[in-house]
Amino acid sequence: MSEEMYQKLKWVAVVIAILPIAWLVYEGFVPERGPGDVAATAGDRAFADHRYERAYREYKSALEADPEHLHALRGKAAALTQLERYAEAVEIYTRYLEEDPGFAGAYANRGIAYDRMGRYEEALADYERALILDPSVADGPGWLTKFLHMDPDGQPTIADRAGYIQAQLDLPEEERVLNIPEEDRAQRSYSQRVD
Repeated sequence: MSEEMYQKLKWVAVVIAILPIAWLVYEGFVPERGPGDVAATAGDRAFADHRYERAYREYKSALEADPEHLHALRGKAAALTQLERYAEAVEIYTRYLEEDPGFAGAYANRGIAYDRMGRYEEALADYERALILDPSVADGPGWLTKFLHMDPDGQPTIADRAGYIQAQLDLPEEERVLNIPEEDRAQRSYSQRVD
C-alpha cells in the first residue's frame, strides 16, 4: 500500500471514529423538541417581526400539538393583545396564571390588556402583583432592547404606569386622564423567558 493511500485511510478512520462522538455531544447540548416547540419558536419569530396575526396562528398551532404548552399560551395572549383582542388575551393570561401563579410577566401583560380595555383598577392590581412577585419588572427594558428599538429613553415601565393610574384614580373622576391612545399603543408587552 502506498503512503498516500495509507494517509487517506487513516483520515477516513479518524472521521468515522469522531462522528459518533460528535453526534452524542450534539445531542447532549441541544434540548429535545417537544410537541409544539417548533410552532412556538415560529410564533416568537413572527411576533418579533410584528407579524401578530401569523404569530397568533403559530402559537395556536403549538397549542393544538400540546394544549399545556405554557410558552405558546403566553405568546398567544401577547399576540391577541397586539391584535387588540384584549378580552381574549385576559382570558388566556388568566388561564396561564392558574398554571403558573408566580410568573410576574403574565400579571404585567394581563394588566396591560386590562389597561387598554379601560379596566384601570384591575390593571393596577395586576401591575402591583407583578411588582411584588418580581421587583425587576420595574426596571423596564434593558439597554439592548432600547438600542434595538432606537429608544434611548425607554418607555414607561409597569411601575411608572401603576403610579400614574393610582395618581389618576386618586383625583376626582372629572379630572382623571387615564388614557392617551397614542402613548398607550406604544407600550410594549413585558417579556421574560422562563421556559
